[in-house]
Amino acid sequence: MEQLRVLELYSGIGGMHYALKESSVPAEVVAAVDINTTANEIYKHNFPSTPLLPKTIEGMTLQDFDKLKFDMILMSPPCQPFTRIGLQGDVTDPRTKSFLYILDLLPRLSKRPCFILLENVKGFETSAARDALVKMLKECDYSFQEFLISPTSLGIPNSRLRYFLIAKRPPESFLFQTSTEIIEGFPKSTSSVTSDSSTLPNNEPAPSESEREKTGTIIFKLETKQELERKRNQDRQETVQRLQDFLEEEEENMDQYLLPPKTLQRYAVLMDIVQPSSRRSVCFTKGYGHYVEGTGSVLQSCVDVEMESVFKSLELLSDEDKLKQLLRLKLRYFTPREIANIMGFPVEFTFPKHISVKQQYRVLGNSLNVHVVSNLIRLMMS
Repeated sequence: MEQLRVLELYSGIGGMHYALKESSVPAEVVAAVDINTTANEIYKHNFPSTPLLPKTIEGMTLQDFDKLKFDMILMSPPCQPFTRIGLQGDVTDPRTKSFLYILDLLPRLSKRPCFILLENVKGFETSAARDALVKMLKECDYSFQEFLISPTSLGIPNSRLRYFLIAKRPPESFLFQTSTEIIEGFPKSTSSVTSDSSTLPNNEPAPSESEREKTGTIIFKLETKQELERKRNQDRQETVQRLQDFLEEEEENMDQYLLPPKTLQRYAVLMDIVQPSSRRSVCFTKGYGHYVEGTGSVLQSCVDVEMESVFKSLELLSDEDKLKQLLRLKLRYFTPREIANIMGFPVEFTFPKHISVKQQYRVLGNSLNVHVVSNLIRLMMS
């Protein structure tokens, strides 16, 4: 196969680029485009020889795109217009403007790309933006397949359910049986680990108090019997790796990641707490390390203490005794490197020294799982 010319749009910190390298498909990224200054610094730090265009996509003309003569587009458009906890502005959100511009421009290229891969949040599949994408692909005679995939389907202990679409221009076609329905997980022939809906939580918000009352008795940490059993079932999935495989060595500087006393006292019952032996973690978001509730799991680094014994009757204790109990667990945030490991970034991926921990969490929360995309690229090319 001749080396493909690849255009990486919304390039971020280079997740798509790393996925392309991991896929072993002969290819060169001829240009990466993004306007996020921090993400661009990190991208340039890791891919110094790749042309990086720090401009808006709408600021590029049809001639600019034609000059690149690309065979493949990899893109992850802004997800905020489609996320379920946002305003769901969809095509009316200004952040969707660049994506609609791409859809208008693609049919008019002097040479349409042979391959397209798109990633976005769950929720995109019901959007008007998705409908516009599918309409364009059909009008241009592309074969395409949509997916909803979580890294757990590859044995990675992290729930990060995302929408993906892969497309091929004729006469190319897929080797697997395509469907007009969205496929959940990978086609069985492409992965040794099949996705299981019982082990792929959709990253839904935690139930409210009234919902908890309906679903069962609260055990501890404001969890229902059903929630607790679901987590235990996930930890019994032997096809999924343990978190300990992704952790850094415990060192003195790990103290900076310990949860502060005020956070423990206020949010402990709302946290998703995991241990190194766990085979699960919830989706890490850009607010991780800054906000607690719903932004990602925290790690119990002192495993000699039984978590249930700490939370039992916790509400009956004084604030001082409550804090003493919680401190026994040595709860800490996952480090940025650990999250990068879970998300499939290779060991050679690093951050420039001046990028703060908060900035590192933010860009990782906006990124994608490298291993999932790598598998999809191989699937698209087979």
